[in-house]
Amino acid sequence: MPTLELKNVSYTYEKGKTVLQNVCAELATGKLYAILGPSGSGKTTLLSLLGGLDVPTQGSVLFDGENITAQGLEHHRRNHISLIFQSYNLIDYMTPIENVLLTAKLDAVPILERLGLTKDEAQRNVLKLSGGQQQRVAIARALASDSPVILADEPTGNLDTDTAKEITAVLKESAHAFGKCVAVVTHSSEVAKQADVVLEIKRGHLKERDL
Repeated sequence: MPTLELKNVSYTYEKGKTVLQNVCAELATGKLYAILGPSGSGKTTLLSLLGGLDVPTQGSVLFDGENITAQGLEHHRRNHISLIFQSYNLIDYMTPIENVLLTAKLDAVPILERLGLTKDEAQRNVLKLSGGQQQRVAIARALASDSPVILADEPTGNLDTDTAKEITAVLKESAHAFGKCVAVVTHSSEVAKQADVVLEIKRGHLKERDL
Protein backbone atom coordinates (compact mmCIF):
# COMPACT_ATOMS: atom_id res chain seq x y z
CA MET A 1 0.00 0.00 0.00
CA PRO A 2 1.39 3.44 -0.89
CA THR A 3 2.02 5.96 1.89
CA LEU A 4 0.34 8.77 -0.06
CA GLU A 5 -1.97 8.43 -3.02
CA LEU A 6 -3.63 10.90 -5.35
CA LYS A 7 -6.83 9.51 -6.86
CA ASN A 8 -8.27 11.38 -9.84
CA VAL A 9 -7.32 14.73 -8.35
CA SER A 10 -8.23 17.96 -10.11
CA TYR A 11 -7.75 21.50 -8.84
CA THR A 12 -9.24 24.73 -10.15
CA TYR A 13 -8.54 28.16 -8.73
CA GLU A 14 -11.39 30.52 -7.83
CA LYS A 15 -10.77 32.54 -11.01
CA GLY A 16 -11.40 29.42 -13.06
CA LYS A 17 -7.87 28.36 -13.97
CA THR A 18 -7.41 24.59 -13.78
CA VAL A 19 -3.85 23.52 -12.92
CA LEU A 20 -4.35 19.82 -12.18
CA GLN A 21 -6.55 17.47 -14.17
CA ASN A 22 -7.44 13.94 -13.10
CA VAL A 23 -4.03 13.37 -11.48
CA CYS A 24 -3.21 9.91 -10.14
CA ALA A 25 0.02 9.00 -8.32
CA GLU A 26 1.36 6.75 -5.57
CA LEU A 27 4.19 7.76 -3.23
CA ALA A 28 5.91 5.10 -1.12
CA THR A 29 8.03 5.07 2.02
CA GLY A 30 11.79 4.96 1.50
CA LYS A 31 11.84 6.90 -1.77
CA LEU A 32 12.78 10.41 -2.86
CA TYR A 33 10.37 11.94 -5.36
CA ALA A 34 11.18 15.02 -7.46
CA ILE A 35 8.19 16.99 -8.75
CA LEU A 36 9.05 19.04 -11.84
CA GLY A 37 7.18 21.44 -14.07
CA PRO A 38 7.27 25.01 -15.35
CA SER A 39 6.33 27.94 -13.12
CA GLY A 40 2.58 28.09 -12.61
CA SER A 41 2.08 24.44 -13.57
CA GLY A 42 0.69 23.46 -10.15
CA LYS A 43 3.73 21.96 -8.41
CA THR A 44 3.25 23.85 -5.13
CA THR A 45 -0.51 23.26 -5.33
CA LEU A 46 0.16 19.53 -5.62
CA LEU A 47 2.42 19.66 -2.57
CA SER A 48 -0.24 21.59 -0.64
CA LEU A 49 -2.82 18.91 -1.47
CA LEU A 50 -0.49 16.12 -0.33
CA GLY A 51 0.17 18.01 2.90
CA GLY A 52 -3.46 18.73 3.68
CA LEU A 53 -2.99 22.49 3.33
CA ASP A 54 -5.73 22.54 0.69
CA VAL A 55 -8.33 20.16 -0.74
CA PRO A 56 -8.87 19.05 -4.34
CA THR A 57 -11.70 20.45 -6.43
CA GLN A 58 -12.32 16.83 -7.40
CA GLY A 59 -10.81 13.51 -6.36
CA SER A 60 -9.16 12.51 -3.11
CA VAL A 61 -5.82 12.31 -1.30
CA LEU A 62 -5.18 9.15 0.72
CA PHE A 63 -2.74 8.40 3.52
CA ASP A 64 -2.25 4.67 4.17
CA GLY A 65 -5.37 4.02 2.15
CA GLU A 66 -7.64 6.44 4.04
CA ASN A 67 -8.92 9.76 2.75
CA ILE A 68 -7.06 12.48 4.68
CA THR A 69 -10.34 14.29 5.29
CA ALA A 70 -11.68 11.32 7.31
CA GLN A 71 -9.77 12.28 10.49
CA GLY A 72 -9.41 15.89 9.44
CA LEU A 73 -6.74 17.87 7.62
CA GLU A 74 -5.28 19.20 10.87
CA HIS A 75 -4.77 15.64 12.11
CA HIS A 76 -3.03 14.78 8.82
CA ARG A 77 -0.72 17.81 9.02
CA ARG A 78 0.10 17.27 12.68
CA ASN A 79 0.70 13.51 12.60
CA HIS A 80 1.78 12.59 9.09
CA ILE A 81 3.53 15.54 7.46
CA SER A 82 6.71 17.58 7.94
CA LEU A 83 7.09 20.59 5.67
CA ILE A 84 10.34 22.18 4.51
CA PHE A 85 10.06 25.57 2.84
CA GLN A 86 12.51 27.49 0.67
CA SER A 87 12.29 30.31 3.25
CA TYR A 88 13.19 27.83 6.06
CA ASN A 89 10.34 29.05 8.38
CA LEU A 90 12.52 28.82 11.47
CA ILE A 91 11.73 30.71 14.67
CA ASP A 92 14.37 33.42 14.34
CA TYR A 93 14.85 34.20 18.03
CA MET A 94 15.62 30.55 18.81
CA THR A 95 18.68 28.35 18.42
CA PRO A 96 18.77 25.33 16.07
CA ILE A 97 18.31 23.06 19.08
CA GLU A 98 15.21 24.96 20.20
CA ASN A 99 13.79 24.92 16.67
CA VAL A 100 14.21 21.14 16.40
CA LEU A 101 12.64 20.58 19.82
CA LEU A 102 9.47 22.28 18.58
CA THR A 103 8.64 19.07 16.72
CA ALA A 104 10.21 16.37 18.91
CA LYS A 105 11.43 15.53 22.38
CA LEU A 106 14.48 13.71 21.03
CA ASP A 107 17.98 14.98 21.70
CA ALA A 108 18.41 17.53 18.92
CA VAL A 109 22.22 17.69 18.93
CA PRO A 110 22.94 14.28 17.31
CA ILE A 111 20.48 15.04 14.52
CA LEU A 112 21.99 18.47 13.88
CA GLU A 113 25.52 17.05 13.99
CA ARG A 114 24.51 14.36 11.48
CA LEU A 115 23.45 17.19 9.20
CA GLY A 116 26.78 18.97 9.53
CA LEU A 117 26.30 21.49 12.34
CA THR A 118 28.73 21.64 15.26
CA LYS A 119 27.60 21.78 18.89
CA ASP A 120 28.58 25.45 18.95
CA GLU A 121 26.53 26.22 15.83
CA ALA A 122 23.59 24.29 17.27
CA GLN A 123 23.50 26.73 20.19
CA ARG A 124 23.72 29.96 18.18
CA ASN A 125 20.77 32.09 17.17
CA VAL A 126 19.64 30.79 13.77
CA LEU A 127 20.06 34.25 12.21
CA LYS A 128 23.81 33.89 12.79
CA LEU A 129 23.91 30.82 10.53
CA SER A 130 24.36 30.69 6.76
CA GLY A 131 21.48 29.88 4.43
CA GLY A 132 22.75 26.34 3.99
CA GLN A 133 23.00 25.85 7.74
CA GLN A 134 19.50 27.20 8.26
CA GLN A 135 18.16 24.78 5.66
CA ARG A 136 19.89 21.95 7.52
CA VAL A 137 18.09 23.04 10.68
CA ALA A 138 14.78 22.95 8.81
CA ILE A 139 15.54 19.43 7.60
CA ALA A 140 16.65 18.37 11.09
CA ARG A 141 13.32 19.60 12.43
CA ALA A 142 11.53 17.46 9.85
CA LEU A 143 13.67 14.38 10.63
CA ALA A 144 13.22 14.76 14.38
CA SER A 145 9.45 14.59 14.11
CA ASP A 146 7.60 11.29 13.97
CA SER A 147 6.01 12.29 10.68
CA PRO A 148 6.53 9.60 8.02
CA VAL A 149 6.31 12.11 5.14
CA ILE A 150 8.58 15.05 4.30
CA LEU A 151 7.32 17.55 1.74
CA ALA A 152 9.83 20.15 0.56
CA ASP A 153 9.08 23.18 -1.62
CA GLU A 154 12.19 24.31 -3.56
CA PRO A 155 14.51 23.52 -0.61
CA THR A 156 17.67 24.21 -2.64
CA GLY A 157 16.42 27.25 -4.54
CA ASN A 158 18.29 29.83 -2.45
CA LEU A 159 21.50 27.84 -2.05
CA ASP A 160 24.79 27.73 -3.90
CA THR A 161 25.56 24.67 -6.02
CA ASP A 162 27.74 22.82 -3.49
CA THR A 163 25.33 23.38 -0.61
CA ALA A 164 22.40 22.38 -2.80
CA LYS A 165 24.12 19.08 -3.58
CA GLU A 166 24.68 18.45 0.13
CA ILE A 167 21.05 19.23 0.97
CA THR A 168 19.87 16.94 -1.83
CA ALA A 169 22.03 14.14 -0.42
CA VAL A 170 20.49 14.70 3.02
CA LEU A 171 16.97 14.49 1.60
CA LYS A 172 17.87 11.27 -0.21
CA GLU A 173 19.30 9.87 3.01
CA SER A 174 16.11 10.89 4.79
CA ALA A 175 14.23 8.54 2.49
CA HIS A 176 16.69 5.68 2.28
CA ALA A 177 18.20 5.61 5.80
CA PHE A 178 15.41 7.15 7.87
CA GLY A 179 12.56 5.47 6.01
CA LYS A 180 10.68 8.63 5.14
CA CYS A 181 8.52 9.30 2.10
CA VAL A 182 10.14 12.44 0.67
CA ALA A 183 8.61 14.59 -2.08
CA VAL A 184 10.48 17.65 -3.36
CA VAL A 185 9.13 20.36 -5.65
CA THR A 186 12.12 21.62 -7.61
CA HIS A 187 13.48 23.23 -10.76
CA SER A 188 16.88 21.64 -10.08
CA SER A 189 18.21 19.04 -12.49
CA GLU A 190 20.58 17.93 -9.71
CA VAL A 191 17.67 17.03 -7.43
CA ALA A 192 15.98 15.22 -10.30
CA LYS A 193 19.14 13.19 -10.97
CA GLN A 194 19.27 12.05 -7.35
CA ALA A 195 15.56 11.20 -7.07
CA ASP A 196 14.26 7.65 -7.13
CA VAL A 197 11.18 8.80 -9.03
CA VAL A 198 10.68 11.95 -11.14
CA LEU A 199 7.12 13.22 -11.56
CA GLU A 200 6.47 15.98 -14.07
CA ILE A 201 3.42 18.23 -14.45
CA LYS A 202 2.59 19.24 -18.01
CA ARG A 203 -0.66 21.01 -18.97
CA GLY A 204 -2.34 19.84 -15.79
CA HIS A 205 -1.35 16.19 -16.09
CA LEU A 206 1.18 14.35 -13.92
CA LYS A 207 3.42 11.75 -15.49
CA GLU A 208 6.39 9.74 -14.31
CA ARG A 209 9.49 10.62 -16.27
CA ASP A 210 12.22 8.15 -17.15
CA LEU A 211 15.41 8.66 -15.11
